[in-house]
Amino acid sequence: MSRLFRRPLAVLSIVLAAILGATLIAAKSQANYAGTKPTVVMVHGGWADSSGWNAEVKSLREHGYPVIAPANPLRGLSSDADYVRSVLQTIEGPIVLVGHSYGGAVISNAAVGVPNVKALVYIAAFAPDQGESLAQLVNQYPGTHITPDALIERPYPLADGGTGTDLYLKESIFREAFAGDLPRATTSLMQATQRPFSVAAFTEASGEPAWRSLPSWYLLATQDNAIPPKAQEFMAQRANAHITKVRASHVPMQSQPEATTKLILQAAQTVN
Repeated sequence: MSRLFRRPLAVLSIVLAAILGATLIAAKSQANYAGTKPTVVMVHGGWADSSGWNAEVKSLREHGYPVIAPANPLRGLSSDADYVRSVLQTIEGPIVLVGHSYGGAVISNAAVGVPNVKALVYIAAFAPDQGESLAQLVNQYPGTHITPDALIERPYPLADGGTGTDLYLKESIFREAFAGDLPRATTSLMQATQRPFSVAAFTEASGEPAWRSLPSWYLLATQDNAIPPKAQEFMAQRANAHITKVRASHVPMQSQPEATTKLILQAAQTVN
C-alpha cells in the first residue's frame, strides 16, 4: 500500500479508537448512574430540627440510600425554599425530597427549577397551592390546637433594622398539639429545645408548587392536632398524591418511623 493511503488510514484508526473509547466510557458512566440510588433529602418543619428524622436516616442508609437532612432556617417561606434549593443544586443524580409539616411547603417551592428532583414525599405536611399560606390552610378545617393562645411571641431584630416575631409553642399545649403519642419525657425535651418559627414563615404565600409536575406521596396522620386530618387529605388529594394513612400525631416520623420509612422507600423505588 502506498504512503498516500497509509497516513489517512492511520489517522482514521486513531479517530475510531477515540470514538470507541469515549462511547465505552459514556456507556459505563450511564450504567453507573442507572445503578445509583437517589439521594433522599429530608426537610423538617417548625419548632423542630433535623434530629426528628434520625430513625429514617438510619433505616434508609441501611437500605443503601444516601441521605441528607439539612437545617431548615424557619425564617420565611421563599428564603427557606431558596436555601433548600441551594442544597439540592449541589447534589448529583436523582433526588427524593421529603418534607414534614412546614417542610412540605418548603419542598413544594424548593423543588421548582431543580430538574433532578424526581419525587416529593409529604409527612403530615403542608402542600400549599400558589398564593396560599400555612395560616390559611391550617384554619380551613376545624381541629387544630395551634391557636393564638397556644403560642408565645418573641420579637427579634432584623438585619434591615426592623423587627420580626418568632413563635414558640407553650409547654402546657406542646404535647397535646404536637406529639401526643410520644412519651412525656420526650415531649418535654422537645418543647424546651424547640427552634423558633417565624411569623413570616407562617403567613407568607406560596409560589407555584412543584407537586403540579412531580409525583407525590403523602403520609396522613389521622390523630394530628396541628394540621387537621381533613386539611391533610384535601391537600394530598389536590396534589394527586399516593396517600397512606397512619394512626399518629403530628410527628409520625418519630412515633411511626417504620411507616414513614416505608412510604419514602415506595417513592424512592420509582426513581431510576
